[in-house]
Amino acid sequence: MLLELRGYAVAEAAEGAGAAAHALAQRPAVALIDIGLPGLDGHGVARRIREGLAGSPMFLIALTGYHDLEERPGNSDFDALMVKPLKVDHLFELLERVAGEAPRPA
Repeated sequence: MLLELRGYAVAEAAEGAGAAAHALAQRPAVALIDIGLPGLDGHGVARRIREGLAGSPMFLIALTGYHDLEERPGNSDFDALMVKPLKVDHLFELLERVAGEAPRPA
């Protein structure tokens, strides 16, 4: 809701394979991906997106409750990592930096 209130278009998926398929179909500029998704985890989603994009840009943000994730292998799947509890101001700063401009209305 907070993202929508700030003018961002938001889509959700309840599991990993659906999230990857939706991201590849819709091609958003940014995807916020929870690591702990059921089925295909966030790393698998990110890899599937990267493979399906064939070099097209999409900024992938990992969202995790695992505070030691930075030390685990496989983090190269993402462009940024945010640890829960999410600091919303940091998320908005990152999104604005990635976009290079204010968010467009949904």
